[in-house]
Amino acid sequence: MAIRVLIIDPQPLIRLGLMTATVRDDDIEVIGQASTGDEGLAMFQEQKPDVTLLSLRLPDMCAADDLGRFFEIEPAAKIIVRAEGAGDAEIQASLESGAVGFLSGNVSTDELVTGIKKVHGGTLYVEKSISETLDAAQPNEKLTASETDVLHKLVGGMSNAEIAFALDISENTVKTHVRHIFEKMGVSDRTSATVAAIRRGLVRVDI
Repeated sequence: MAIRVLIIDPQPLIRLGLMTATVRDDDIEVIGQASTGDEGLAMFQEQKPDVTLLSLRLPDMCAADDLGRFFEIEPAAKIIVRAEGAGDAEIQASLESGAVGFLSGNVSTDELVTGIKKVHGGTLYVEKSISETLDAAQPNEKLTASETDVLHKLVGGMSNAEIAFALDISENTVKTHVRHIFEKMGVSDRTSATVAAIRRGLVRVDI
């Protein structure tokens, strides 16, 4: 019986490319395509795919944050996240949230098919280039929830006083959080922290 695959990606050409690449293999059947998270969740619930190919970033969803919505429907879901230029934090968050595969945006046809079959067979599959991104990442200590909130505001260009007002905390508390953020991220200033946060996917911004 063919492996039933659902493709969720915001770009029509990418969906077409993924479908074209997978249907060349007689062991794989694409049962549906969706362009948004909500549409994908509805199809996921209705179609019950064996494997789901999910874009990391959708107009209404980020896989690194929202994979749990799929597992609420099907705890044993097998989801492969796919992204171009994903940061190590986004990759790690996706895997920790339950993804059983991660592929780059320019994955080859052979590797795409291999990944689908490996994941369907119960094996974690991470493309080599993705593994290299994880291996190259600095082993920084994770930020706390409060530090992450401050980092988001910092990346948004807010001063310490503005962050304190927005989060309803003291400016001294903000300064302490900023110091800890710098230490954990291995940076020495706000600009470097902003660049590192966006590059690694600790903070996601619309460009």
